Amino acid sequence: MSGTKAPCSEFTDSDSDDKEEQTAMVCLETDLHDGQMMEVDIGRHSVLLTRCDGKYSAISNQCSHYGAPLSKGVISGHKVRCPWHGSCFNALTGDLEEFPGIDSLPCHKVKIQNSKVYVSINKKDIRHQKRLQRMGAAVPGVNHTVLLLGGGAASLICAETLRQENYGGRIIMASRDDLLPYDKTRLSKVMNVLSGDTIVLRKKEFFQQYNIEVWLQKEAVSVDTEKKTVTFDDGLVQSYDQLLLSTGCRAKGLDVPGRKLDNIKMLETPEDARQIHAASLGCNIVLVGTSFVGMEVASYMIDKASSITVVGSSDMPYQNTLGREVGKITMMMLLEKGVRFYMNDHVTEIKGVNGKVKEVVLKSGNVIPADVLIVGIGSMPNSEFLQGTKIQKNSKNYVVVDKYMRTNVPDVFCAGDLASFPLALAKNQLVNIGHWQMAQAALGRIAALNMLKKTTELTSVPYYWTILQGRTIRYAGYGEGYTEIVMKGNYEFEERKFLALYIKNDEVIAAVGLDYDPVVSAVAERLLSGKVITKKEAQSDDPSWLQVS
Repeated sequence: MSGTKAPCSEFTDSDSDDKEEQTAMVCLETDLHDGQMMEVDIGRHSVLLTRCDGKYSAISNQCSHYGAPLSKGVISGHKVRCPWHGSCFNALTGDLEEFPGIDSLPCHKVKIQNSKVYVSINKKDIRHQKRLQRMGAAVPGVNHTVLLLGGGAASLICAETLRQENYGGRIIMASRDDLLPYDKTRLSKVMNVLSGDTIVLRKKEFFQQYNIEVWLQKEAVSVDTEKKTVTFDDGLVQSYDQLLLSTGCRAKGLDVPGRKLDNIKMLETPEDARQIHAASLGCNIVLVGTSFVGMEVASYMIDKASSITVVGSSDMPYQNTLGREVGKITMMMLLEKGVRFYMNDHVTEIKGVNGKVKEVVLKSGNVIPADVLIVGIGSMPNSEFLQGTKIQKNSKNYVVVDKYMRTNVPDVFCAGDLASFPLALAKNQLVNIGHWQMAQAALGRIAALNMLKKTTELTSVPYYWTILQGRTIRYAGYGEGYTEIVMKGNYEFEERKFLALYIKNDEVIAAVGLDYDPVVSAVAERLLSGKVITKKEAQSDDPSWLQVS
């Protein structure tokens, strides 16, 4: 259930001589039952008070990811799930239990006296709304090296997990990027304000403190799994004891005449985002692709570009991921703002003047004026450097792993967008999910634990989101193969608020919602717990099926 806000009956502010021990305290009269939570204000600090198995606990109420109020989320046992992006925290300790957040939360003291609940917080916790889990560092004399290929979140979380689990060997993260690991989900959402300092997930000092070597602008060109070495583009040969492949994917380009003209853009880096923003101001822009990148960039440009045209190969945007019904809603959201769509069409030629894009020619014969062409038609895996190895890849060149993130070659693991892995929710069907929470962070953690022989299977439920017109559409589950959608809410007008439940074999396998919090998070918890949500429950107006505790 989601929480309420508690009235404060007493508040005290204790000033001891030790500034680090100064505390603020609140006294509550509450009748919380097991499986319930509420927001409590202590001074200017929002605290989440929970009760599980008769015991009260208190942690920070702000999710460490983007500050969502956890009291509006879902509590299940000793776990609280964020309503916005699905991060999970242990209600007893504040420890992070599910991504996309990467930090844990402060835990506060609770005592019961005379039937009243007293919550006190250390003032240093007010200054720090999140905390890093305890981490170790390299231990002198430990002659063991874990080499992480790729500089994304999967490598970062793998490195952090190794140190959190007291791995004392050498950790090397090699990335072809010129930035430390950063939040790629923001590239299509805040394109003009991205800088290295604002987008990186950890600062340089973090890597130095915990002895995580980061090699930037260094790309692997080959791997020798017999000798356990990796050769890089500058000729360096590095040996390893265990290897993580997390080189991710790159954007696909158009293969049509005119593809090398100037002002044809693809969004892969913060610099790409800044260039697209600058080039598009007051101009006619055309976006090819109607999935996450194309639609988010189109939405972002609505008050910036002179005209916006989107070209898609299917009937509706997001059709392959969210289905026709939801795709139609998203298209209407942008049509109402003047965005033009050419669906069931594709680009056959790009015409230019003086070396720059001028027109985009479609198969239908339509010719669209264009000053900037932005291509978002999918991605391909960065796995060419594995040619000649015995590492198994599928027909699309993604690396195949088991539920422990192990490849078929000993001591070689894979995580992130590059991995094709068995998804428990889909009866261990091999899938490739290029979304932040699952492919990036969750897989990195599982790989690290199994490197350390701490046998751990991947059980996470996919959870992702997209932002259109400042409104977030959230998705949980794995909807491939659904046969029916149950739609709830209002999806015809500008004040849209809807929930779509995807049905297969008379069971809910996924959910997507707009302004329907915390239902998508509740569905994620039900799917994770293995408690079936039946088609009958989905169709019912009785919300009791949302209870997960």
